[in-house]
Amino acid sequence: MRSIVPTLLIALLTSSTVFAEWKPYIDEAEPPVPSSVRDKEPWKEGVTILPPFPKDGDLVEFSVDDPSSQFRQYIDGKHLTTGTDEVVRYTLVVESSTGARNVSFEGMRCTPKGAYKIYAYGYDGRFEKTQADWVSIYGRLNDKIHDELHKTILCIPRAFTPRPKKEMIRAMRVPQFQEVNTGFVSD
Repeated sequence: MRSIVPTLLIALLTSSTVFAEWKPYIDEAEPPVPSSVRDKEPWKEGVTILPPFPKDGDLVEFSVDDPSSQFRQYIDGKHLTTGTDEVVRYTLVVESSTGARNVSFEGMRCTPKGAYKIYAYGYDGRFEKTQADWVSIYGRLNDKIHDELHKTILCIPRAFTPRPKKEMIRAMRVPQFQEVNTGFVSD
């Protein structure tokens, strides 16, 4: 029994030095993000050049899911572009039943909530630049045109990137194309 006590005493003394070095926490915290990870560059809008005024032969009609609308909507298919900044730029023509037209040159970002900007208004065969800011599409209940352009025509659903130009034109011309490519199964 006496030989056990010194052995226990030695074991306790050596274990206390081990416990003195062991720490249940770290004195110096590691950085929350590894140094190899870099922040994404903030988005920058590219240079915008106004297109020529649209010709009737270049207009592609598209429909908006609004039975009460008395307007026809067109986009100038010839000058529909996607910039290196991933902004889809287009000339929008909205025509009333009496033939009156509103013409605007706009840009759309295919972000999750979508945004558009009016660069210029057209009248008398030319465009006049504006100083507009980006406007969120999300939550604008009375803006069926931009909502439709964002959700089913210009942007790929759930990918939040612009469609290729050929698919944009097809989505305007074939309303069924819009339904097939929304990512949802129809009833």
